[in-house]
Amino acid sequence: MMGDPKEARAEASPPQAAARGGLSLLSQAESEEPSAQGSALLLGGNEVKSRAVVKYSSAPPRTAFARLEEKTDLKLPPANWLRESAKLGPAGTTILGNSKKSKPFSSFGMAYDFIDSVGNDVDVVSDSENIKKLLKIPYSKSHVSMAVHRIGRTLLLDELDIQELFMRSSQTGDWTWLKEFYQRLIDQKWQRKKKSKEHWYQKAILSKFLYYSINGDGAAQPVPSPAEQQESSSSDQTHDSEGASWPAPFEMPSSVSEDPSASSQGLKNDFVRNILWTFEDIHMLVGSNMPIFGGGRYPAVSLRLRDNNKPINVLTGIDYWLDNLICNVPELVMCFHVNGIVQKYEMIKTEEIPNLENSNFSTKVIKDIAQNILSFLKSNCTKEGHTYWLFKASGSDIVKLYDLTTLCEETEDKYQNPFTMPVAILLYKVACNMMMKKNQNKKHYGTIRTLLLNCVKLLDKSRHPQIIASANYMLSELFQLDEPKKEESSDSPLNENSDESYSEEEEEMPDSDENGSYGTSSDPADDNKAVAIIKSVGELSVPEKYKSIHQIRPSCAFPVCHDTEERCRLVLSYVLEGLKSVDSSIKKENDLPAADPSTPIPLKYEDESTRGGPEGLEKQMALFLDKMGSLQKGNCSGQSGMTPGSWQHKMKLQLILKSSKAYYILSDAAMSLQKYGRALRYIKLALQSHDTYCCLCTNMLSEVLLFLSQYLTLCGDIQLMLAQNANNRAAHLEEFNYQTKEDQEILHSLHRESSCQGFAWATDLSTDLESQLSVSCKCYEAANEILQFSDLKSQNPEHYVQVLKRMGNIRNEIGVFYMNQAAALQGERVVSKSVSAAEQQLWKKSFSCFEKGIHNFESIDDATNAALLLCNTGRLMRVCAQAHCGAEDEFKREFSPEEGLYYSKAVDYYLKALRSLGTRDMHPVVWDSVNWELSTTYFTMATLQQDYAPLSRKAQEQIEKEVSEAMMKSLKHCDVDSATARQPLCQYRAATIHHRLASMYHSCLRNQVGDEHLRKQHRVLADLHYSKAAKLFQLLKDAPCEMLRVQLERVAFAEFQMSSQNSNVGKLKTLSGALDIMVKTEHAFQLIRKELMEECDQSKNDETTPAADSSPNLNREEVIKLLSIFESRLSFLLLQSIKLLSTSKRKMSNAEEDTVLQTNKQIYSQLLRATANRNSTVLERIEVIICLLEQLASGSSGLSSSVVP
Repeated sequence: MMGDPKEARAEASPPQAAARGGLSLLSQAESEEPSAQGSALLLGGNEVKSRAVVKYSSAPPRTAFARLEEKTDLKLPPANWLRESAKLGPAGTTILGNSKKSKPFSSFGMAYDFIDSVGNDVDVVSDSENIKKLLKIPYSKSHVSMAVHRIGRTLLLDELDIQELFMRSSQTGDWTWLKEFYQRLIDQKWQRKKKSKEHWYQKAILSKFLYYSINGDGAAQPVPSPAEQQESSSSDQTHDSEGASWPAPFEMPSSVSEDPSASSQGLKNDFVRNILWTFEDIHMLVGSNMPIFGGGRYPAVSLRLRDNNKPINVLTGIDYWLDNLICNVPELVMCFHVNGIVQKYEMIKTEEIPNLENSNFSTKVIKDIAQNILSFLKSNCTKEGHTYWLFKASGSDIVKLYDLTTLCEETEDKYQNPFTMPVAILLYKVACNMMMKKNQNKKHYGTIRTLLLNCVKLLDKSRHPQIIASANYMLSELFQLDEPKKEESSDSPLNENSDESYSEEEEEMPDSDENGSYGTSSDPADDNKAVAIIKSVGELSVPEKYKSIHQIRPSCAFPVCHDTEERCRLVLSYVLEGLKSVDSSIKKENDLPAADPSTPIPLKYEDESTRGGPEGLEKQMALFLDKMGSLQKGNCSGQSGMTPGSWQHKMKLQLILKSSKAYYILSDAAMSLQKYGRALRYIKLALQSHDTYCCLCTNMLSEVLLFLSQYLTLCGDIQLMLAQNANNRAAHLEEFNYQTKEDQEILHSLHRESSCQGFAWATDLSTDLESQLSVSCKCYEAANEILQFSDLKSQNPEHYVQVLKRMGNIRNEIGVFYMNQAAALQGERVVSKSVSAAEQQLWKKSFSCFEKGIHNFESIDDATNAALLLCNTGRLMRVCAQAHCGAEDEFKREFSPEEGLYYSKAVDYYLKALRSLGTRDMHPVVWDSVNWELSTTYFTMATLQQDYAPLSRKAQEQIEKEVSEAMMKSLKHCDVDSATARQPLCQYRAATIHHRLASMYHSCLRNQVGDEHLRKQHRVLADLHYSKAAKLFQLLKDAPCEMLRVQLERVAFAEFQMSSQNSNVGKLKTLSGALDIMVKTEHAFQLIRKELMEECDQSKNDETTPAADSSPNLNREEVIKLLSIFESRLSFLLLQSIKLLSTSKRKMSNAEEDTVLQTNKQIYSQLLRATANRNSTVLERIEVIICLLEQLASGSSGLSSSVVP
């Protein structure tokens, strides 16, 4: 009986196999029994490696054959003949030994069942009869006619029965082009050859022999007459040929990817067993129906019936040997008969078959033939999707290979080729299978792409929209939209050639065979039609005559996209083709309610509620949130009438989602290139795609909601950048309005399902800054709402944090916008006018935005950004304070309670900001910025209280105390030691604070009477602060006037002290100190002189520049004023010094004092003459002062030890 599963190694059978009726699947335990199957066999003196693994078997358990007695007459039918028997397997009474006719699509049936093997691991898929016929070519004069198809590196071989084909042609009109070609170039006198009576006689004898051998015990059935039997068999064959063998135009199953029910299309895998046979280095998936018997002494044998009068020839020997190798049967049992009478049985081992008498052949030659034929076919059958015809005429030594697809395309209808549809389906299935492998390496993407492109090329778009749509979707899936740019480099696996994929656009490469190419002989007239020719079958026996079995040609590599836009555009081109296929299958264009392609699609939402800035946005956001709620309930439907759950519905959803992703990536890429108008256009298309998806989707996936959140986040980013780049608005608008034809067609497909206006509020390009900022904010809020709707917030914490950061940032931007608007209104306001309602409204808006932003940042523990917003809130409080200070008359001006309140609030917010940061180490730049703002606030408060003292409400002493406290706090937050960019500012601020404090204490000392302790304290404090102010101003190179003013005030302070002194010694000491202070101003005068000289040089070099235009750091009027005061005070001090030193009442005099006196007199004299000259320039006057100060410094050095600094 047929093969026992226990004798075969099996792999897991494909899921499709379970659908076949009555098939037995192999268990894992059964598959592991025989361990010797893969061993090499030593056959005919030559080592041939053969290994067979049964992938699938439908044979029942193997039984021993019944040994017939001698003289048994096989012409008489057994009792069980033609009766359906379980022992004969599913084929039943139709099986007639191993001569069962294979169908022209048998390899496709196997390929569908073992799709994993196709395109990659297996070299050949075919019926064992075809394999044997090929390997016998050099020995046989018979004709060979086979169809060859290439799928990746796999070749599918099927018998192409010319007689049967042309008979069908005469009935249906198909294949007429091939019939004409055959008659014209190959056999001009073709006619159908009928099979002889001997053929049917031998077939009947064999059938009866097999039924005898299974030891049937049923009652004998009526035996039809030979004529009836022949007629019956003939009609069966005819019916077979006209029915399933050559199917009518292939109709697409309900779902190719899920239900490959190809059996009704004549593509059934109906072999008893499918075997993975490795012959040398050739891997073949072979279908076999050979009966295998076993049991007792013979665990597995094949049974053959031979006419004793006819010796076994080489062809029969090769046939038997290959059958046993393929099925891994170790022995052959031959039953000899004479005229149907059984004579004897003979047992022969498989390895002995090549050495039988009259049937001697070399197994090495068979191996060479196999390798040469495979090399020949692989080298020339290069185009996937093409049907090749391998043909050898009877009695001819020439083997020719034709490309039937090319020949067919020269006719009117290229779909006359019945192989077109099965090939296309197989290309599609192999690509599907490779796509679904999770561990699929990207280097195979080129193979998948070529398979799909060739599949699409073969199909009629109008007849097979589902496969075309699905193939285009898979093509789009090959391109990883979000892959990092690093992967696009030259060492990317995508750049590698795919295993063995070929494209029709490829140029044919000449074969570099050392014995010449697959030649085209000059004598036959059809050489120009043949792809390749084997000039003599004898060449196939020459070892390695054709050596390209492992040669991999340059393949159709996966296209390398050098930038994101190119990659996305490819994806969108495939998406568009897929959408067109889906749309064309729903209804005809003229039956659709959708817009006409020639009618422009409205790009803007014209509803009045959408206009008017933020107010309209609120309505649209409410509508959006309602829609989001309905999505959760699944209340969605499209306009085109697609049935939810249909393939069109599912496919369109996937294609639309893919288009939205591609547009999102394009938008993100444009954003990084600062092409904000283009970015907005792409994100608009992404959101329109998503809106359509929402209309069609009945169950919104969380992944899709996350995409929407990401799209809206990017849209918010773009609107913010457009708001910040308003100066280039015209260019952005032009980019936004541009649209490619591809985009328009995709949008047209979207409009068939939806109005695409669900997100119009987010994607409008406004010219109003406030509106843009508001839209940006609403986008982020919508993105956040989506995350709140489902559990996306916890599943995608990083995205959630990013959204909240952006919300905080945009609220800061809007808050600053409103704050600046309020400040601008304040600047335009008439002095003494009260604060307007508009200003107060802007303050409230700004404060609300800052408050929400702070909450956003605090909710994600972003202390740094929270501190920045607190800092901006403090600045807003200062703006409010400044607004109240401008509301009073300048002459009656006093520091108001409102100002104090707002400045106190500002201080509170700055202190909160510092507390938020914790320490400077957390973010030094922000810490320094907040510290500076806090210092400025204290300083401004103190300065206003000092300059506009609220004496009507507070006592002088209280005001002085508050000023002093505020100044000291300002000083505390003013970092003069850190070497930062702000250090000079801090030093200037600190110097100014010390100067103001010193001036305040100086003023208190002048105006105060009474408490001597307090006066002394004020004197010490004034002297201390003057000294510190002078030191700090000395460090600065751009504050000479301030330095001069401080020193002059110090001199005035000394004069005030001198006025209260009685003794000449004390007065002289004070005078010396004052003159010493005067000497220390030389540095300030040097700086002033330097700037004035630079100014003069500049005016000489550039006559167009007026001399009055001094440098911005130097105020000429102030210099003149300070110079005049300095000259008068120096004159006064010198005069007082001369008077005190020359008094006649002094009892003692020494040389030092005399020298000082003479020096002072000389300097005083020079000073009087210089000041008397009214024609002197400022520069000349300063040079005189510098000269006098140098003299004073050298002359008074003797007394310096006794001078109080």
